[in-house]
Amino acid sequence: MTTTSGGNLSIRDRAGNIWISPAGIDKGELALNDIVCVKPDGTIIGNHKPSSEFPFHQLIYQCRPDLKAVLHAHPPALVAFSIVRKIPDTHLIPNIKLICGGVGIADYGLPGSKELGERIADVFKQGINTVILENHGIVVGATDLFEAFMAFETLDFSARLETDAYKIGTPVILTNDAVELSRRKNHTDLKDYQSDYYSPDELKARREMCKLIHRAYDQQLFTSTQGTFSQRLDKDSFIITPYHVDRKYIEVRDIVKIQNGCKEAGKTPSRSVLMHQSIYNKHPHVNSIIIAHPPSIMAFAVTDAAFDSRTIPESYILLRNIPKLPFGATFIQPEETAEVFLPSTPIAMVKNDCVVVTGSSLLNAFDRLEVLEYSAKAVIFSKSIGSIVNIDDAAIKEIERAFKL
Repeated sequence: MTTTSGGNLSIRDRAGNIWISPAGIDKGELALNDIVCVKPDGTIIGNHKPSSEFPFHQLIYQCRPDLKAVLHAHPPALVAFSIVRKIPDTHLIPNIKLICGGVGIADYGLPGSKELGERIADVFKQGINTVILENHGIVVGATDLFEAFMAFETLDFSARLETDAYKIGTPVILTNDAVELSRRKNHTDLKDYQSDYYSPDELKARREMCKLIHRAYDQQLFTSTQGTFSQRLDKDSFIITPYHVDRKYIEVRDIVKIQNGCKEAGKTPSRSVLMHQSIYNKHPHVNSIIIAHPPSIMAFAVTDAAFDSRTIPESYILLRNIPKLPFGATFIQPEETAEVFLPSTPIAMVKNDCVVVTGSSLLNAFDRLEVLEYSAKAVIFSKSIGSIVNIDDAAIKEIERAFKL
């Protein structure tokens, strides 16, 4: 999401010192002793010069005492918006608006200049924390670096989703009421149970889940805050991703066990936990579930464009027919939504929300998610070179016979 020389990070500590990434140092090799400290009196402590963009970091902190971290970068999708001088639409799926809040745009200024810093600070003075810079990139401020990165990554996801959506149709925008409805989703009030032991099988499942979550993050199938994985352990229990834990760094102990309708004490499971539970209760053939928001397949979820899996045999074999469910299906009517996932329908798309992928195992569900996103990406790529010719009905019947579908 950045280049060797592009972008910078800073934090402000309690003493008013600004710690910032250095100028002219490879971002891929940064170490502790490369970070530069700028004291309130302007004294510079460190082995390098501070980033050339230090002036706008300083001005943001001066006008917004509540902010303790600032992030600046030039990811391609957000640069696309900056060079057409538009703001990404944050109403494509609820989490974008809920995480990023209002997004502003700052007039162009010379990089490193006080003038640019003042123009950025003027937008931050309005109470906005996420700012597109004309012909430049993005700046995000927050109470800590994780919150800043979360908003940055989410808006970048939004930009990629919106550009993909326009390649296949016209995005359907959520109303403020729909975003608010999602915001009011409550955590499921499950009773606690005490657990201080993981069986060898459960420990193995937790490790495999963490490994696949990290892979999903690296492949941009998950973001730091979005993406839920669960795995059935037995008829009365399953494990599930926790709420608001960074997917890049999730560990075995973070995973939440649900047993007999109770949750592992001291942990908060994903807010979709009831739907996972309903699917497991209704469908013995399902042993793993993923809820995700990859941008290519989500382009179909935020437009009226239909997704057809009859592109290559692998896609049809793994994905089959994918229904598109109404917005809110996962949290307004989880029991009814759970009915959908028959052996012939392993995946469902929820309008302006997510995709739900089921499988016979953790790896099978993950494989389906990968193939789903790759297939959607291939369809979007095809739009610039010609018309899609889907596999015909006779060939589909042959595939179904050969693979016993």
